[in-house]
Amino acid sequence: MACFFRRSAALQLAKACGQNEETLIPLISVAPVNKKQSVADLRVSVSHLLQSGAVRPDGDLQNTTHTLARQIRTDAVVEEIIPGRGVIHFRLNKLLLAQKLLDQLRSDPDGFGVKSEILRQLRVGRTLVEFSSPNIAKKFHAGHLRSTIIGNFIANLKKALGNEVIRVNYLGDWGMQFGLLGSGFERFGSQEKLRTQPLEHLFESSVGGCCVYLYGSAVCVRPQVYVQVNREAESDASVRSAAAHFFRRLEQSEEQALELWRHFREITIHEYKRIYQRLGVEFDHYSGESFHRAETQTVLDELRSRCLLKTSQKGTGVVDLSDKGDMSNYATLVRSDGTSLYITRDVAAALDRKQRFSFDEMIYVTDKSQTMHFQQLFRILQAMGHQWAGSCHHVAFGLVQGMSTRRGEVLFLEDVLEEAQSRMIHNMRQSRTSKELEDPELTAERIGISALIVQDFKGPLISDYRFEWDKVLQAQGDTGVFLQYTHARLCSLLRQQDCEISCSDFSPLTDSRSVSLLQHLLRYDEVLLQCATDLQPKHLVNFLMTLSHLVASAHRELPVKGSSEAVAQARLCLFSSVHSVLANGMRILGITPVDKM
Repeated sequence: MACFFRRSAALQLAKACGQNEETLIPLISVAPVNKKQSVADLRVSVSHLLQSGAVRPDGDLQNTTHTLARQIRTDAVVEEIIPGRGVIHFRLNKLLLAQKLLDQLRSDPDGFGVKSEILRQLRVGRTLVEFSSPNIAKKFHAGHLRSTIIGNFIANLKKALGNEVIRVNYLGDWGMQFGLLGSGFERFGSQEKLRTQPLEHLFESSVGGCCVYLYGSAVCVRPQVYVQVNREAESDASVRSAAAHFFRRLEQSEEQALELWRHFREITIHEYKRIYQRLGVEFDHYSGESFHRAETQTVLDELRSRCLLKTSQKGTGVVDLSDKGDMSNYATLVRSDGTSLYITRDVAAALDRKQRFSFDEMIYVTDKSQTMHFQQLFRILQAMGHQWAGSCHHVAFGLVQGMSTRRGEVLFLEDVLEEAQSRMIHNMRQSRTSKELEDPELTAERIGISALIVQDFKGPLISDYRFEWDKVLQAQGDTGVFLQYTHARLCSLLRQQDCEISCSDFSPLTDSRSVSLLQHLLRYDEVLLQCATDLQPKHLVNFLMTLSHLVASAHRELPVKGSSEAVAQARLCLFSSVHSVLANGMRILGITPVDKM
């Protein structure tokens, strides 16, 4: 509905400029709500108008602004034109604002914002998102949490905006690290324990357990087979040799090694699906490096046929990625013993996905340490003549400080989820406003996960941040708990109504508090456009936080109970609309809204 008002402002602006209104609509934006003072509803930057050639300069910028503002006429929608510092503000008819906005939210709550005209500039098609991608035969490490929730947000956003989305979990189920794990299991493992307690056994060894202090509580961690064999490999060449030999057995399809690999993969995926269900995350495809091991030779043959694969002095196979062809920048695709590397399998995976899914864009979500890897991957694909590599993107993220321990000591994601749930149950029991719940554990878990997601999404994804439980789970401030509390409070207000909400008189919603909410709702499509442009969830988080703070004030100043029927119905219509947008935005972030808490 913001487009109705943008188009009205653009029409008046077009008449003054002698331009087509369609070219001006994208330049008009919604003014952010200012808590301290009343603001106009829409605005346009005169600098942007000058850059686009829509207007000609008339002296300096400020003089041009005032000259243009005088030429713009008002109408039934745009009531006032206000020149500012290089900006022209449009003040809208507030009664019409309430009517148009709330009517659309009432008739199509799920389409509000996502069907906006300004989003048509976005390319819509088939999007493949690869995210999470943990390593098999290892419990779900907390370090994979960021990839999981960021990738889920991107997939949710793309789907909400009309894309066909394919969610892929590309498991680390091949490579030299599995050579270490396989050889380590052959040395330290027990088939009986693998049968009865598979993943637990993989995290045991002959080394005694130790206790580390994390998040204010003691967590007992035992070095697992993988860690133990890594430690021994550092000082024992025979261990490294055994790992390389095991991986060669895998590459040569030796059945005993493959049987162990299949077993590890099967039990790990079963465990992961349980964790993903708790997070509310689903995948369309579970893939992995192993899927493409047979295709690597085809990739290498094609690189050789194009004279791209060269042999280094160390006997490795490399692709020169330097601009001058001087090997100052290269990628290694084959070890000296002939075995493939991670990037070789990534090239094969990308080629296979393009053929199978015919995607329009592919997005990889990993930590920033892999930035160079993906730069090399995209360069190799382009060198092979695949122009669609330009539609492949890497979304990088920083590290969470406080979620990792000393080398070999692991904090698992399930530990984090259990900690979030238990702390939220404690907080809810201490709160005087908590309601009786049918399933308090499930509610506490959903609120705890909301807190984790919002904490992660508040800033730029590339930034590292320090994780602190007390701040994450605060009920006040810009937290996931506050978002959930706001949603639950709105649900409670709407549940108390005995009759269907129906509003035909919007005049009670022209006060400053109601108008602030309406103005903010008007920005929703712009926020979605920002998120889609840079794939950063912080824009949506900030929007929902401001919305929650505004509705908290509205709860106090716009009572429903005790008001006249017309006023009560108008306010309920407003609160119902806020509830719809809040819930929709939370779901895009990957948060499951709770109705009671």
